[in-house]
Amino acid sequence: MLRYNVRGENIEVTQAIREYVEKKVGKIEKYFNDVPEANAHVNLKTYSDKTAKVEVTIPLPYVVLRAEETSPDLYGSIDLVVDKLERQMRKYKTKINRKNRRSQGVVAHQQAESDLWAELNIESDDEEELSTSIVRTKRLSLKPMDAEEAVLQMDMLGHNFFIFEDADTNGTSIVYKRKDGKYGLIETD
Repeated sequence: MLRYNVRGENIEVTQAIREYVEKKVGKIEKYFNDVPEANAHVNLKTYSDKTAKVEVTIPLPYVVLRAEETSPDLYGSIDLVVDKLERQMRKYKTKINRKNRRSQGVVAHQQAESDLWAELNIESDDEEELSTSIVRTKRLSLKPMDAEEAVLQMDMLGHNFFIFEDADTNGTSIVYKRKDGKYGLIETD
């Protein structure tokens, strides 16, 4: 069951807006067999140029769904964000199913899917400017996975790199998105 934390910046969150957000974001619950207890953090912002930005972050157990969209219409931005979240979920479920059908049986597939949900992901603020002083520290525990799963998690978060423990080598590895759109892998010794 999703609980909603709807916050407005330069806009008053009316009951109609809150209900619209809950109705639309609630659509992603259909992608879960058991709907987890989670908070959906929704930030609504309006700007002086009459555009509206909607950010939705849903930290699920060990997976973070996140999307943001800006458009001239607040309700349109909400719809676009929900579309992004649904695409993330469909892509994730499809890749999990495809990978597990190839490599494992049905029982192992169900176990692997639940194990994948148990992976810890980090979320970073893309808007933070790089500087020589450390302004934020994050701690994470790495769960073993292969590079393909790490790329999937990175794409779901919308980040350009992801740190993970390589299940084959037990070493810390990093996958990253290259400028040409392909992916790279950095392995440690």
